[in-house]
Amino acid sequence: MVKPGGILPIKSPCTAACCIIDVCRMPYLMRLALVLFCLMALVESRKPRRKRWTGLLETSKPSHSYKKNLDVTKMRPGKPRPLLRVEDHDFTMRPAFGGPAIPVGVDVQVESLDSISEVDMDFTMTLYLRHYWRDERLAFPSSSNKSMTFDGRLVKKIWVPDVFFVHSKRSFIHDTTTDNIMLRVFPDGHVLYSMRITVTAMCNMDFSHFPLDSQTCSLELESYAYTDEDLMLYWKNGDESLKTDEKISLSQFLIQKFHTTSRLAFYSSTGWYNRLYINFTLRRHIFFFLLQTYFPATLMVMLSWVSFWIDHRAVPARVSLGIMTVLTMSTIITGVNASMPRVSYIRAVDIYLWVSFVFVFLSVLEYAAVNYLTTLQEQKEQKFREKLPCMCGMLHSRTMMLDGSYSESEANSLAGYPRSHILPEEERPDNIVVHLALNSELTSSRKKGLLKGQMGLYIFQNTHAIDKYSRLIFPAFYIVFNLIYWSVFS
Repeated sequence: MVKPGGILPIKSPCTAACCIIDVCRMPYLMRLALVLFCLMALVESRKPRRKRWTGLLETSKPSHSYKKNLDVTKMRPGKPRPLLRVEDHDFTMRPAFGGPAIPVGVDVQVESLDSISEVDMDFTMTLYLRHYWRDERLAFPSSSNKSMTFDGRLVKKIWVPDVFFVHSKRSFIHDTTTDNIMLRVFPDGHVLYSMRITVTAMCNMDFSHFPLDSQTCSLELESYAYTDEDLMLYWKNGDESLKTDEKISLSQFLIQKFHTTSRLAFYSSTGWYNRLYINFTLRRHIFFFLLQTYFPATLMVMLSWVSFWIDHRAVPARVSLGIMTVLTMSTIITGVNASMPRVSYIRAVDIYLWVSFVFVFLSVLEYAAVNYLTTLQEQKEQKFREKLPCMCGMLHSRTMMLDGSYSESEANSLAGYPRSHILPEEERPDNIVVHLALNSELTSSRKKGLLKGQMGLYIFQNTHAIDKYSRLIFPAFYIVFNLIYWSVFS
């Protein structure tokens, strides 16, 4: 109670300023309100004071409408309980050890086909390799049924299939900027394991039709340790398990087909294993070899035919042309063989180049035969010249009788005889007689030989006829060869 005309006793210094009032002069309601105010001030004064400002900015509190997500990775007070109970199981053993074989599905996405090497007989491919299986030891409770994704660090702690590439020479997992490994675990224990790999594998190529060939290469996948009794590899979606990038292209090959197959592989020491195959068929582009091999070889053969139109007395011209074409063909053959593996069988390009080489070589032999027969003819004329008497002062005439032994038709053969042999008459009259004598011999042998099938004797005795027939025979046979070659190998 407050005494009339008195002062309200002060119990706290903080309320002194508001409580030293003349209470007697106030109405009753004002007094009651003042007492309540003083009591509230007294309660506030007994609360702990706020800490001093530390210089750190206070973060704004989230609004009441925002609901904070629960952090499932945060350890609860007390004994920690991880979602994946990796430490509670022995992952050195396969899932369902002692039971049936665990099925492991596989699918592949080919990112690029980097190179095909004929010399090393291999290919390089970059791909995404994915495995699918179920491991109940990795199951975890989840109300939202969402999967968890991990990187390569968890792979070292759990069981994963030991798939390797059969007949591979080199392979590696990409590690830029980190290991290209992904592991996705679902609440029911299903696992997706994906890797990005570049592998160089062997490809047995058949070059019997090179460069008009098609090659079929295979990339083979197999478990290294687990037989078909423990692990069953299969294509997850059949032929749809293999995906390829539409931008894949090669400089020398056209990719015709990608497909998958599977079968069992047997090893005498360990048993049967499931093996998966990625097969792809490549067809070689022919245009490059047409420009670099076939077209130059054809030109060299045609160039060798030019010698048939050159006079047989121009020895340096015909010999140099023949040697040049032979050496050029040798260079083309050497260049093709240098870029190819050394195989023990004949290739299609070898047939074409060596037949072309034979045509060029035969054109050189043709001139050698012409030159040799010309020499024999000159020697024969020399013998006739020594036997016949000197016919000095003989007049030039298309129709003449010499000692009654030459007819008018035989004398007319001088029309095709070179004028260097018949002019001037006073210098070389004996050549006319020699020519008429030889012509008479050829005429008689031709009459007898044609009836007996000895046309070849006439051709070889007439050197001009060899070049004349070669101009037709060589191109005709080469055209027939090309028709047969391209119809068989194309």
